[in-house]
Amino acid sequence: MAPMKVYGWVVSPWMARVLVCLEEAGAEYEVVPMSKSGGDHRRPEHLARNPFGEIPVLEDGDLTLYQSRAIARYILRKYKPELLGEGCLKESATVDVWVEVESHQLEPVLRTIVMHCIIHPHIGCDRDQAAVDESLEKLRTLLPVYEARLSVCKHLAGDDITAADLCHFGFMRYFMATEYAGIVDAYPHVKAWWDALLTRPSVQKVIAGMPADFGFGSGKRP
Repeated sequence: MAPMKVYGWVVSPWMARVLVCLEEAGAEYEVVPMSKSGGDHRRPEHLARNPFGEIPVLEDGDLTLYQSRAIARYILRKYKPELLGEGCLKESATVDVWVEVESHQLEPVLRTIVMHCIIHPHIGCDRDQAAVDESLEKLRTLLPVYEARLSVCKHLAGDDITAADLCHFGFMRYFMATEYAGIVDAYPHVKAWWDALLTRPSVQKVIAGMPADFGFGSGKRP
């Protein structure tokens, strides 16, 4: 069977969510690199894959998928269903809860901070410190929830790593490259969880393609 194809740019935190799941699953895949600055995501051939013009997109034979969490679930369901808690209704539901928490609570907060602190300075946009400060306050209400959870289990859905943890990787990677990363130090269980995630071979491989400045400083902007 031909390897799956993943379309996108590897610095993307949404792309990272898919790639780290592929690595954890040991799946054979090929990254089809695209240029954001070149507008590849707006070309007709890509819009045929994803009518919203977003990345990543996964092709597996005659199946085409978009939306990074849906792709991640598909990969793990196909190759490593235990990372979704499948086989145990309680565990799978807990995985789903924390994937949803990341989606609806944490990502919007971290995305604002990352955009203003890392990306905007490189693209000529003003940094909105008020927006950053508002997001930091929201983060300070979220992290105690994570701390409480991680004080009773090693990972978010229990003592074993699951998709719930992996889906947090992309935006956490970039938040931890901002000047506000030290906020996490006040939450020892969150810090231990993040440090443990960074030791995984899958994460180390993916993070190697994710420079802290999104490639702007090196001239390798996607």
